[in-house]
Amino acid sequence: FLATTGAKCGSLPAGVVKEGSPKPITLKYWKVFEESDNISELIAEYQKINPYVSIQYENFRYDEYEDKVINALAEDRGPDIFSIQTTWMRKYQSKIQPMPAQLKLFTSVQMGTIQKQTYTKEITKKTLTTRDLNTLFPEVVVDNQLIGGQVYGLPLSIDTLALFYNKDLLNNAGITAPPTSWDQLLVQVGKLTKRDPQKDIIQAGVALGTADNVTRAGDILSLLMMQVGAPMTDINGYPTLSTKPLGYAGEDTPAVSALNFYNRFAVPSNEVYSWNESMPNSKQAFIQGLTAFYFGYAYDIPTIKTQAPKLNFEVSAMPQLSQPSINFANYWAETVSKKSQYQNEAWDFILFITTNQEINKKYVTKSQKPVALRALIEWQQDDVVLAPFVGQILTARSWYKGKNPQAADTILNSMITDNLTGAYKTLDLVSQANSKLGMTMQ
Repeated sequence: FLATTGAKCGSLPAGVVKEGSPKPITLKYWKVFEESDNISELIAEYQKINPYVSIQYENFRYDEYEDKVINALAEDRGPDIFSIQTTWMRKYQSKIQPMPAQLKLFTSVQMGTIQKQTYTKEITKKTLTTRDLNTLFPEVVVDNQLIGGQVYGLPLSIDTLALFYNKDLLNNAGITAPPTSWDQLLVQVGKLTKRDPQKDIIQAGVALGTADNVTRAGDILSLLMMQVGAPMTDINGYPTLSTKPLGYAGEDTPAVSALNFYNRFAVPSNEVYSWNESMPNSKQAFIQGLTAFYFGYAYDIPTIKTQAPKLNFEVSAMPQLSQPSINFANYWAETVSKKSQYQNEAWDFILFITTNQEINKKYVTKSQKPVALRALIEWQQDDVVLAPFVGQILTARSWYKGKNPQAADTILNSMITDNLTGAYKTLDLVSQANSKLGMTMQ
């Protein structure tokens, strides 16, 4: 009788750890490029199920984010959950708590037949196996977030490099559709590039060929290298740009061919010359209507529409060299700090917002970003704006740029710039860049 009325009887029921509700906790969640409006609904949905967990969200500017994270973690006042650019994953590996095989969480339960009483019960929840990861996400996530058999982060969204084009400029040149191959792009660039009597470029066919004034130049060059067959890294993650793979028919190595192709658009003597180092930034040139083609990501769309609301532009898939298609991924992953006192709850929240289809739908709909879940790709391909980016996710790749990815980007940009001077052999520049990239792996 005492047990059914809820009166104390000495010992707690199985699985119950204490009388009363779970102890309230607060998770700090830090991101970049993400307004709170895009995250607030996700937090609210999670708190409906876990009312004892509060989540304190903070968005930072990109130029301050890394310093804020590193300093806060060093001083034990950092976030429980924070976002990491996928190429930074190994750089931050020592600071991240990988996802455990199962989580130990708490929930409140009402017990007693006549007189209800609240108890705190411990529950165990399985997370993701390697097979689950492969089933839920594209291969690029498995390649980047699975390190040593452990998952170090999960993405809310995956962006891919795509071709932006000015419809008015293409219409004026009699071009009915954007290029689907690089050969087609070469032909169209010749029709779209215009020069004044002094031979100065007044309308660029494509913003390509240089480094400092081409947004994400390293990504574009990396994609060209991948498409032509360059092995970016070996099985241990060390760069192999100087390698000529078996079966490659080209005279040079794939990386050399890709670099020369990239630079040709900025060589005045080349028939597709359409860009140079005196031109404005490639994104700004596209916004100003000075270039017909610009390579960018879905995150560029709001900026372009805000700064040039009347610009008549659309986006198409990246040009391909051959089949099967190869594309380039750029995204952030949500991770858990190794210093967090609430690692189980933190990982539970990440799993909730990244693997729950209905919850993730709310996020990508609100933020207008491409999905990351395989199961949602077909659903989002009905979105006219995002379809080009979403359609490339399953064939998207990236590569490990070492423990200093910013330095790796600088090395790639320097290789592009030095090759333009003509003072060095391209093969030597690639070999030197490969050696320098190897040093970032340490």
